[in-house]
Formats: sequence, C-alpha cells, structure tokens
Amino acid sequence: MEFQAKEKYSVSDLISIMALLRGEGGCPWDREQDHLTIRKNLIEEAYEVVEAIDAGDPEMLREELGDLLLQVVFHSRISEEEGDFSIEEVADGICRKLIHRHPHIFSDVVVKDSGEVLENWDAIKKQEKGQKTASDTLHSVPKVLPALMRSQKVQKRAAKTGFDYPDALSALADLESEIAELREALASGGQEAQTDELGDVIFSAVNVARHLPADAEEALTASCEKFIRRFDRMESMAREKGIVLEEQSLDRLNALWDAAKRADVE
Repeated sequence: MEFQAKEKYSVSDLISIMALLRGEGGCPWDREQDHLTIRKNLIEEAYEVVEAIDAGDPEMLREELGDLLLQVVFHSRISEEEGDFSIEEVADGICRKLIHRHPHIFSDVVVKDSGEVLENWDAIKKQEKGQKTASDTLHSVPKVLPALMRSQKVQKRAAKTGFDYPDALSALADLESEIAELREALASGGQEAQTDELGDVIFSAVNVARHLPADAEEALTASCEKFIRRFDRMESMAREKGIVLEEQSLDRLNALWDAAKRADVE
C-alpha cells in the first residue's frame, strides 16, 4: 500500500494508515499487538478524553479524541485481519442501534420529554439484549467498570424495581449501620470479615451519593484532588517554618493539617 502525504487527513486515511502499519513490511510493534496487549491503552485514552473535558481545553480534547479514535480503528483492524468484522461493520452496527433506539426520530413514536426517551431506550435495550428479569440487567453491568461507577449503575437498575431507600437520610442510616458492622469486624480481628464489611460501607456510601444525587466517582475524585491540594499547602507551610513532616508527631501533623484546611477555605 502506497502512502501519500496530504494537507488534511480524514477518518478513511486513518483506517488506511492503520492497515499500512499492520501490513507486510509495516511497523514491528503495531504488527505484534492484539486485543489484549492494547486493552489498557483503550482505557487510558478514554480517561484522558475525560481529563480534557474536565479541563475545558478544546485543543486537548481534539487531540485526545483522536487518540481514542485510533484505538477503535486499531481494534477493528485486528478483528478484520482475524476475519471477525471490519470498521465498516462497527459503524453499521452503531448506526443501526441509534436508529432502532430512537423510534421518536426515525419512526412514528411520540415522546413528551427526555425522561420518556430514556424509558424507551431502556426498554428497547432490554429487548435487544434479551434481558427478561431485573437480575439480568444487573449482571449486564460490566465488571471492568471502576467499582464506584459499577456500584452506582447496579443500584440504579435495582431501584427501578422499587427496591430502594426513599431518600438520602434513609440511605445514610444504612451507611451508619454498615459502619457499626465494620467496627465489630475490626474488634473481632478477622481480615476476611473486615474486608467484606469495608466493601459494604463503600457500597452504602455510593447509595447515599446516588440519593443526593451525586456521582460517586466524581465526588471521590474531587475529594482526592482536595486532599492533594491541602497536603501540598500543609507541606509548604511546614517548609516555611523549617519543619520536616517526617520528624513530627501525629498531633503536630494534625495541627498543621487543620491550619492548611483553614487556609484552603479562606
């Protein structure tokens, strides 16, 4: 396959470039890859797209979307070589799915608002995937999702059956009971029981987030960033006073932390 440089490239050019890289005499590294070896690349690129969105940086988003698109083309090329499907079939499949799941656009179904759109979407999706019970919908939540995200999706789907707390305060009461059970497990000293109860505490905390409503994954990410920001401030304050953190008592560290927290909110 002969490559020709252009002023501007398109998606079809990307597909051709990938075929060239994977082809005879192409790039040794690209030719060695399979679905499993580049699996993590797809995940990492998706998160970098999210980071660009959060940063509000259009140029960064454009670049990261390109990296993510490359992964789609890469996996599709591998599958085409294995005789499974091509990138055209991937595009055909998603087009058909969108048409089928938007009967209010491509058919004569009438909806009154976005809520009804989502209800129809879920109903059509269940039919497509052969999901006949509520448990089927829970099992279909991918196990590879981040645990907080997966937990919130599982809880949301279970709640559609009516198996749910009425409000955030009720969910919080459940969280408090799970914390009490964790305390009991810590007192007993059994590692397996402690880990089990810790999981229940986190799962219950996600339930509280869902009822606020808040996204548990985003809330924890924000708290992580807040902790880093305050720790950085605490370290800077200590450095200004000639204090080495590693040489301080826990009480002294807590005092420095409280000062950093106060400065953070001022």
